[in-house]
Amino acid sequence: MERIAGPSPVDPDGNIPVSRAIDTQGPRAEKSPSAPHADNYTCMSDRLSQLSVSPSSPIPPGPPSPQLNQPPMPQDFIPPTRPSSTPFPQPEPRSTEVRCISCPASQFLTAGTPESTGQPLAEPAEPSPNMSLSDLPAEIHECILDHLFGFRVSAASKSSVTRWGTALRHPRRRELSELALVSPAWRVMIQERLYRHIKLKASIESLTSALAYFAARPHLQSYVKHLELWFPVFHPKNRPLALSTATTLPAVTPDGLSTASYVLPVDNCSLEEAFYFVAETLPNVCVLTLEGGERKKAPKVRNWIRDSGDQQGPRTMPQLESVKRLICKGQWNLIRGEEDFEAIMSALPNLREWHGSYSKPKSKSYLTMADILLKPMSLSSLDLCLEGDYRRELTFPSYFFKVSSKLHFCSRLATAAASPSLQHFSYTGRVCKHFFVELAARQRDPRAARLQSIDLTVKNCCRPLASWNESGSGITDMNFINAFEELVIAGIRVLGKLPSIEYLRIRYVDLDSPCPPLNPHFTLRNGRVTGVWSDAIIAEMNAARPQARFAELSDSFGGEVACRKDGRITFTPEFSPAASQSLKLSNYALLSGTNGGFTVTYDSRLVPAMVGGGSTLPENVLQHHTLLF
Repeated sequence: MERIAGPSPVDPDGNIPVSRAIDTQGPRAEKSPSAPHADNYTCMSDRLSQLSVSPSSPIPPGPPSPQLNQPPMPQDFIPPTRPSSTPFPQPEPRSTEVRCISCPASQFLTAGTPESTGQPLAEPAEPSPNMSLSDLPAEIHECILDHLFGFRVSAASKSSVTRWGTALRHPRRRELSELALVSPAWRVMIQERLYRHIKLKASIESLTSALAYFAARPHLQSYVKHLELWFPVFHPKNRPLALSTATTLPAVTPDGLSTASYVLPVDNCSLEEAFYFVAETLPNVCVLTLEGGERKKAPKVRNWIRDSGDQQGPRTMPQLESVKRLICKGQWNLIRGEEDFEAIMSALPNLREWHGSYSKPKSKSYLTMADILLKPMSLSSLDLCLEGDYRRELTFPSYFFKVSSKLHFCSRLATAAASPSLQHFSYTGRVCKHFFVELAARQRDPRAARLQSIDLTVKNCCRPLASWNESGSGITDMNFINAFEELVIAGIRVLGKLPSIEYLRIRYVDLDSPCPPLNPHFTLRNGRVTGVWSDAIIAEMNAARPQARFAELSDSFGGEVACRKDGRITFTPEFSPAASQSLKLSNYALLSGTNGGFTVTYDSRLVPAMVGGGSTLPENVLQHHTLLF
């Protein structure tokens, strides 16, 4: 056969003639070492092009081709310039040091640094063993003090978790005040926390002393965010002879010292004087608490200064524009009529939240609030507590019959809850299904409603009575349980009409209940439903919020129920964490006492679980307690 070293013609069928095929058995031509690399590369390419058209000619692998010595490509790539329309056309060097510029103590922490003196930044040096506490960033100081004082909630926070009506000051203020001597930076941060929430006696002497104190220390005025003013309702009468000449200590009774006497206070200031003090001394107060106190025949807090009879024209209150949240404790001594309410609200033009609570239930409290709730208010949050004793009752009290004979208080509540600006509504007292019925009827445009949460703590459900003994409350009264179910069903129907409501809680609290986990409640949070249920509740929930799901549907309370020979029912509940998430309403008939009452037997080791504790008693203290009803 003839060997070829170049391209060969092919026949019309695309095949190479046999006489021109490659002889794979013959010896290969030796490569000349002086041959250029380009000739070898051309020869190899020709052979590969011929092999691509050969039908089947197996070729053993040969030696690899030598590497090409090509010169490297020049680096001629130039990155494009950033367009001038970008906000930062030139990159700026960033500092790796993080400091809090809003902290009032940053002026002490940054003193003597290159940034404060204008000198250029030097290279980071090795940490010196002589570093002091002031060299730490402000965030570290804040974390240390937050660990000591506790987490701080912003005074302008809109969180519904914060209970401003029960907010307390730090209990170890005197001990922690000594930390202000650590460094100048800590002095500022400690003072900011100590004076964040202060409490003053609303008397002429007390406010005069506070005015002189803050006038001598003006840097402390901006630290006060929450101010409490409590108006004393009695004043102890000094009897130095009764105490100084006695050889023994005076007897102490539940009412106080046996040798002490109390009289009405004569130095209390008026609301006008208190508001003048706040406006002139504490301009950054966001939360204002007024505590009216409680006692039998307590004096009412005066609205205006006493000796101002020669004043011409209508009176005006000082303006507290920084106050966004008002808490009224013992509200009966503060607001007893519409004129008292208007006087307080005229001083708070930017008020957004109102928390009002009464110390004792009265018919006048319901009637006064019924008139006030009809007034237009631009509030975003309303929290009312008319009865906060959390005790069951055998029948309606006499003061509520006085209220029900004049008006239906639930309709007045619905008027306030239907306010266009209201977002959160919370109420503790007597309520029934007519609250939700009136609320749905007063919504003109449900799509424009802003109401997001409703929280009801039920004292009792007002309802028509066939007998005086059918108006009680508690887990043993089926009339109350049925009224509670109607209240829940009415609330679920409002959920279908007001899609803006994301949180609904209806609960009954009885501190004397034999089984606290069995207190009926209903909660809708984040599309999850817990609490009481029945076939009617499930049907209404599927129609109003089909995407909501029940956490659990249990047919029993999780305990053992037995009937004794005398007809008394014995119930032994199981207090598990998930026991109160599913309460079937029909099971309360077992506790109604229709067959001579019932007996609740529980293990004493589970008492902490009943009251919300996490500890249990030892095994050797195991006892069984029986409660008869």
